[in-house]
Amino acid sequence: MAIQKLYAGVKLRELRGRLGLTQKAFADKLGVSLPYLNQMENNNRPVSTAVVLGLAQEFGFDVTELQSGDEARLVGDMREALADPLFGDTPPGLADLRLAASNAPALARAFLDLHRAYRQTHERLASLDEALGREDARLQPSPWEEVRDFFHYCDNYIDAVDRTAERFATQSPATIRDAAIAALGTRGVAVRFADTDVTRHYDPEAKILTLSRRSAEQTRTFQLLLQVAFLTQDKLLEATLDLARFHSPEARAIAKVGLANYFAGAALMPYERFLTAAQETRHDLERLADRFGASLEQVAHRLSTLQRPGAKGIPFFFVRVDPAGTITKRHSATTLQFARYGGACPLWNVHRAFETPGRFLRQLAETPDGVRYFCLARDVTKSGGAFDAPTRRYAIGLGCEVRHAPALVYADHMDVDTPEAFEPIGISCRICERRDCHQRAVPPLERRLKVDPDHRGVLPYQVD
Repeated sequence: MAIQKLYAGVKLRELRGRLGLTQKAFADKLGVSLPYLNQMENNNRPVSTAVVLGLAQEFGFDVTELQSGDEARLVGDMREALADPLFGDTPPGLADLRLAASNAPALARAFLDLHRAYRQTHERLASLDEALGREDARLQPSPWEEVRDFFHYCDNYIDAVDRTAERFATQSPATIRDAAIAALGTRGVAVRFADTDVTRHYDPEAKILTLSRRSAEQTRTFQLLLQVAFLTQDKLLEATLDLARFHSPEARAIAKVGLANYFAGAALMPYERFLTAAQETRHDLERLADRFGASLEQVAHRLSTLQRPGAKGIPFFFVRVDPAGTITKRHSATTLQFARYGGACPLWNVHRAFETPGRFLRQLAETPDGVRYFCLARDVTKSGGAFDAPTRRYAIGLGCEVRHAPALVYADHMDVDTPEAFEPIGISCRICERRDCHQRAVPPLERRLKVDPDHRGVLPYQVD
C-alpha cells in the first residue's frame, strides 16, 4: 500500500500565525528554505519528515493535528452536495475537491452553507401555501444541522468543557453521583425522585430537581451531572457558545444543551481515567459500562470523543439509528462520512442489529475510497418504566479504521488481512459509485443509466 503524502498547508499557516512569526523566521526555526516553506503552506509540496520532527522538537506541536479529519469531511460533504442534479452531469473531480478543502476550507464551508440554503428554499417553495406570509421564511441553516456540524468539525471534542468536567470528577473522593448531589446542594438545590415519565425537571424558583424513578440508574446519574453543568458551569458554556457564533438563538439553545450533555458524559467518564481503562480492557463496552456506571450508548459515545491533543485515543465513529434507518446521532473522528441527506447505506451492519437483539454484530467493511473499517453494532432498548409507557429502540454503531483492530477485543479472530473479508459499503446510494450493488435504492446521480427492455439483472438499469 502506497504511503499517503501529508499536505497540511492550512495547519502550518495557522500555527505560524499563532506564534506570530514571519515566513522567514518560521522557515529558519524549521531548518528549511523560505521558498520550500511557501510551497508547503500553499500545498504545492507535502510536509517533509524533517519538518514534522522540527514542529515537534522546536514548538512542542502535536503532529497528529496535521492529519485533521476536516479535509476528508469537507470533501465528503462537497461530493454529496455536488451530486445534486442542480450541478449537471460534470461535477468537479475528486482532485479539485481535495484541493479546495485543503487550500480554501473557509470557501468550501461557505459553498456548503450556500447549498444548504438553496435546499431549504427549494423545500419551502414545495409547500408555498404554508410558507407564504411567514416572517421566518428566510435563508438560514436549520438550527439542528448547524449544531450537528459544530460538533462534527470539532471532532466531537471540546477541550475546555472536557477538562473542567474531568477536574470536577476527580477532585472529590465521593462517587460521581454523590459529588453531583453535593455540588447541587451547595447551590441550595434539593434532589427528589418521583414516579413520573418526565426524565428530569428543575424548578428554579423552588430549587428542586426532580428525577424519574422509572429511568435507569445510569440515566439518573447522567441527568444529575447535566443539571450540575447548567447551574455551575454556565459561564464556561456561554463562552464556548460565543466562540461558535451560531446564526440563531434556537441553534445556540440546542448547542447549550449539547455542551451540558458533553460535560455530563465527560464527568461520568473522566478523560485520562477512561482512556486508560479503555486501553486496558481493549475497548470492551460492557466492562467499561460496569466500571463507570454508564450505559453502553454512553460508553460508545464517549469513546468517539477521545481526541485530546497529545493524548488521543483511537479515532472512532459513533452513530445511532432508529428502526426506520434514520440517523439520530452521528459523530466521527475518522474519515468515514455519514449521509447528510437521505438514508445511510443498507449494507452497514448497524441496520441489522435490530434483527439480533442483545448481541454485538461485527463487520469488516470497505468504503468506495478504499479505506477499510472494523464496525461494531448493537441494539439498545430504552424502557419507559411502565406497562403503558412507550419503549424506544435504537441501534448504535461504533467503528474505526481496521489498522486499529488489534486494540479491540471485538476484532479477535477476524480475518483482517484478507481483502475478500471486507464487505463493500457506501455513504448513501445517490453518491455511491458501486455499479453492481444488490441493495441500491436509487441510481447514482453522477452516472448515466442504460435501460435495456430485453435484459434484467439485479437492477432494472445499468450504470455507466
